[in-house]
Amino acid sequence: MSNARGAALYIGLMSGTSLDGVDAALVSFQNDRPELLATSLTSMPEALRDTLTLLVEDRASQPLQTLARIEHELALLYADAALGLLKQANTKPAAVTAIGCHGQTVRHQPPLSLQLGDASLLAARTGIDTVADFRRADLAAGGQGAPLAPAFHQALLGGVSGRVVVNIGGIANLTILADDSAGVRGFDTGPGNGLMDNWHRQCRGEPFDRDGAWAATGQVNEALLAKLMANAFIQAPPPKSTGRDEFTSTWLARQLQTLDPRPADHDIQATLCEFTARSIAEAIQAQAPDTREILVCGGGAHNRELMRRLQARVPETILASTASANIDPDFMEAMAFAWLARQRILGQPGNLPSVTGASKAVILGGLWAAPRDYVIT
Repeated sequence: MSNARGAALYIGLMSGTSLDGVDAALVSFQNDRPELLATSLTSMPEALRDTLTLLVEDRASQPLQTLARIEHELALLYADAALGLLKQANTKPAAVTAIGCHGQTVRHQPPLSLQLGDASLLAARTGIDTVADFRRADLAAGGQGAPLAPAFHQALLGGVSGRVVVNIGGIANLTILADDSAGVRGFDTGPGNGLMDNWHRQCRGEPFDRDGAWAATGQVNEALLAKLMANAFIQAPPPKSTGRDEFTSTWLARQLQTLDPRPADHDIQATLCEFTARSIAEAIQAQAPDTREILVCGGGAHNRELMRRLQARVPETILASTASANIDPDFMEAMAFAWLARQRILGQPGNLPSVTGASKAVILGGLWAAPRDYVIT
């Protein structure tokens, strides 16, 4: 199916490790070039977010009934996001070839990875074929199953030497672009906004530190920073990937227990901000020392204090949001899953073995066909 210009339409849905909501992107593909037509953000209900936080951080045992309920509720949330996006864009579901839905990651410890969200219900609710469960094929080929966005980053922004794309969501990951896809590298670097968001919520009752304003009032505690940077994942070479289950509030509390005196709350926030900036910067310096330009997407692109600290770590490098390349930083990842859904429909590989460590390039995702004679309402 296609729009009036003959370009196939896809929807990408992304609910990331920040657990703040669902990013939805309506993407048109004309001659393989993606064009972002419409976007929306659907907030995650507080009760669902709280349940997912407990599950992701492994602080509560969840019975099977709870997991089944979460799958159902997420599918309804994804469906509302997709249908709301189409209403906003004045586009009918029948015009969309497929939805690419990442699902909600609740555990990522390769070779194990689990994303929740009932793709069958999403397809039935929207009347649109749905591609989901993107990680398992790469895992089955011996890969990390993540990160998956680098293939899209290369397709969209590749061909420029010395360019790195950094996505800062709950977890941060980077893509080292190359002249061709075989040379692309990418991996998770560690925490993005996740630890900062959790600490801000715990201390101030608000979901995130807007512009990094609270972090800017504190001083970095070098003893705490050294403990954070000593984490085994941070020090491990790529290929590597992780989730919020590695960098939890409980993990942070263990690091704080060893400090005497304990830093002030705002100094801890400043240190967490520096931890994200330093872990990203050192990863780039170690793996791509010739980097000349860093393009940032994800929520971290809006954190002025984080961007300031990252720039201070890479003073000779151009640092900018992907907006400078005419790509909305808030919807880069949603666009990526629209692109990955299209790869699945076209029967084309979606992973990069040079990124994930898989033994070969594979087609990612399963396809859940929508019922053709009705839509569940």
